Amino acid sequence: MGFTWLDYYDLDELFSEEEKMTRNEVREFMEQEIKPHIVDAFHHEKPFDVKKLALKMGRLGIIGAFVPHEYGAAGTNYVTYGLICQEAERVDSALRSLIVVESALVMYPILNFGSEAQKRRWLPLLARGEVIGCFGLTEPNHGSDIASMETVAKRDSDGWIINGTKQWISEAAVADMAVVWARTDKGIRGFIVERGTEGFSQSFQSRKGSMRAGDVGELAFSDCRIPADNILPESKGIGSAFSCLNIARYGISWGVVGAAMDCYETALNYTKERIQFNAPLASFQLVQEKLVKMLIEITKGQLLSYRLGRLMDEGKARPPQISMAKKSNVAMARSCAMTARVLLGANGISLDYSPIRHMVNLDAVYTYEGTDDMHMLIVGRDITGFSAFEGPKSHKTGNKGA
Repeated sequence: MGFTWLDYYDLDELFSEEEKMTRNEVREFMEQEIKPHIVDAFHHEKPFDVKKLALKMGRLGIIGAFVPHEYGAAGTNYVTYGLICQEAERVDSALRSLIVVESALVMYPILNFGSEAQKRRWLPLLARGEVIGCFGLTEPNHGSDIASMETVAKRDSDGWIINGTKQWISEAAVADMAVVWARTDKGIRGFIVERGTEGFSQSFQSRKGSMRAGDVGELAFSDCRIPADNILPESKGIGSAFSCLNIARYGISWGVVGAAMDCYETALNYTKERIQFNAPLASFQLVQEKLVKMLIEITKGQLLSYRLGRLMDEGKARPPQISMAKKSNVAMARSCAMTARVLLGANGISLDYSPIRHMVNLDAVYTYEGTDDMHMLIVGRDITGFSAFEGPKSHKTGNKGA
């Protein structure tokens, strides 16, 4: 393997042999199969061949790792899923995004809200990478304000008719199916919409400054008619959609640690080799201060996600705890990427080095799956009992919602 992390607090002692084995397998796969090509994909905004990549990931059990064996997946725990996300995003955020979308935003809702027939049909195909899914929630006019979504699904004698638009959807252009959330006369519900359905169009969104190695696009529905049994029968309101987002946010909390790890290692190696004023940059006090601060924050982020992962596996994790980890670790990784870019000087803006790529990717991660401010308000509501989402005059209490 080409990468060995400085495990400053001996976290490896906390992982099981199976967890470490999976992490190391994913690390080797990312190093050998993906890393040599990531700069070209990012530079030319030419996403990887997701179809081929998903098949390779499926053989390794990377997709939907926490989904039970009976549905064709690896059946691992949430800590293992987190470590998979860490190793993917250490190479590029778009790779972690692919894994999180397939696992948390497509397979998880089918597993938890789908019928047994839906589970038996879709989950094995998704786990093997033979089918690519996407998650249709965000809209052009509504990001954080999911409750105001405009996409609607109306029941008729033959099934459901969907109208609306979803934007900034990972894997939108290549997906074989989509888990789509729409407003009905009985609240927000989840639906499965297959590629090629009349009235359903998928497009690629180009000219992005971030997540350029990934497929991001738009889903549009114009009198899109789907069968009655394509509804996720157990999806009950906005809480169902939020539960999927929380699994994704948990994966992000691990993934961004991987990006920060790569930024730190790149900056450390560069400053040890770069000679200025007849001495390695790493020998100067101000440089060492930056490196030490990065290592401290990464170590704290690892511990935060590790503890959250164990809580997830015990069924004890609460949404505000997930929000805390997502908010804290994304901000940490964003700071590490910016620090590493500075330590590389003029070379810091070159795609020959990873920090600038991580930096712009993490700027997207900072605002998706809940913005930094939204997660602050979720935690704030939890600790005070007051909801500030609608301003201080509302004085609403409780811990409902995200």
